[in-house]
Amino acid sequence: MVSIPFQFTEFFNTNSRRSPVLALRGIVASSHPLATQAGLEVMQQGGNAADAAVACAAALNVVEPMSTGIGGDCFALFYDARQKKVLGMNGSGRAPKNLTIDDARKAGITGNSIPSSSPHAVTVPGCCAGWVDTIEQFGRLSIKDVLGPAIRLAIRGHPVAPLIALAWSTGTGKLKASAHGRELLVDGAAPEPGQVFRNRNLSKVLQAVAEHGKAGFYEGWVAKAIVDTHQAAGGKITLDDLKAHRSTMDAPITTRYRGIDVHEIPPNGQGITALIALNILEEFDLASLDPCSPEYYHLLIESLRLAFADTRYFVADPFFCKVPVEGLLSKAYAAERRKLIDRTKATIDAVHGTPAMSSDTVYLATADGDGNACSFINSNYEAFGTGIVPAGTGFVLQNRGSNFVLDPAHPNRLEPGKRPYHTIIPAMATRDGELWATFGVMGGFMQPQGHVQVFCRMVEHEYDPQAALDAPRFCIEGGNASGVVLLEESIAPATRDDLARMGHRVKLVSGFGRSAFGRGQIIRRDPDSGVLWAGSDPRSDGCAFGY
Repeated sequence: MVSIPFQFTEFFNTNSRRSPVLALRGIVASSHPLATQAGLEVMQQGGNAADAAVACAAALNVVEPMSTGIGGDCFALFYDARQKKVLGMNGSGRAPKNLTIDDARKAGITGNSIPSSSPHAVTVPGCCAGWVDTIEQFGRLSIKDVLGPAIRLAIRGHPVAPLIALAWSTGTGKLKASAHGRELLVDGAAPEPGQVFRNRNLSKVLQAVAEHGKAGFYEGWVAKAIVDTHQAAGGKITLDDLKAHRSTMDAPITTRYRGIDVHEIPPNGQGITALIALNILEEFDLASLDPCSPEYYHLLIESLRLAFADTRYFVADPFFCKVPVEGLLSKAYAAERRKLIDRTKATIDAVHGTPAMSSDTVYLATADGDGNACSFINSNYEAFGTGIVPAGTGFVLQNRGSNFVLDPAHPNRLEPGKRPYHTIIPAMATRDGELWATFGVMGGFMQPQGHVQVFCRMVEHEYDPQAALDAPRFCIEGGNASGVVLLEESIAPATRDDLARMGHRVKLVSGFGRSAFGRGQIIRRDPDSGVLWAGSDPRSDGCAFGY
């Protein structure tokens, strides 16, 4: 008997063009079929959900280099079926130890943040350590076994998918401006759809990690290439910065919504934004509203505005300043913030409250036949990061440091060795200790907005994973509490007009611009039968597949 109460009638009334993927022994969902295949290959060789997640992430580095790579950061949530517990890994990098706000000013930076193309936007890449730590803490196989599919893919090459080719072409200027950016171009141009691209330099980097673990990246020839190229571009990363890097194993932060525990990585990540919004939404009867109505969208938008007003101010590296997580997540605080919502009028001037004190990215989801699951996200931040390619490596350095604030009084101010406010966030949900869903939506400040939208579709209206991802979305531009609300073209004209009449500044988005709404993956598990249900976002080239 199926114990997940999906509303199939509702599903067939949506714009869904495919049904969810079902499997028993294992399932992987990602934004590229070859990466999905890499994850399944490792799982079929005896790996678990964590091993498959890293294999998939490494393959995405090969096939989607503008969005993700070993020069970026990663985060993971792992559901351990034996312990019935969700565990977290923070793989974000830190600012160089000798970079200060004064240094940024002396470099001619006059604004409140570091420009995304500046060498000072580079933070130490945390991805490699995150991969290794995810496998060592949660997996079964060796890093050598897990990286095998990605290494072979980089050597043999892959036909570039259509949407990826388009995204690749938008980053050619950034790569051409970099001393070694042509390593990621073909005769000075982005590869065409269907053109085979090989990245043998990247295969050598992955092979070094396969043979030597973290030392293969943070020491030796790869580390020297990073430092030499970065410093030649005007940056300040040193060999000591790289060698000193560590991931942190963090207990997730959690809120309960309608009996379901929703888990996110704690700050410096922005996952708390989604939890704050859910706390605000919980007392509204969303199930009684049409999920495509202006009233429904209005409540979600307003809750997220209030959440962003808080998190864009309070979220920072907790090793450097106090982040009032307990206060921000208290139900009493949510009740106070909820009073600010007018059900008929937009609040576009939301400011942060006073809680009690105590881009381009890839997201993927995996689950194995033993009941384990992994929610994993990996990113360069903006497309091709800074565009800086360490000589001979075939990957770019991220520009995550552009999220620092150059105001000495701000909690998220730039400081030596500090981790910036981070947009990439994996999510997971459990009910009574059992896995309920592993899910995520990549896309900069869209991510917590995507989490709230797909989660509410599943909880309030019993959408299956694919239908939840297919449903039209909104995005508060830039994660700014007073930002313009981007609306997907499939949202009904009458709904768009009503939102505008409420006072929302709305903008219709279509075509490739729909990338603003992120690309998500979802896996649900039937607690009685063990059947895995997966969906993959139609806004990407990806798919879910199982066995």
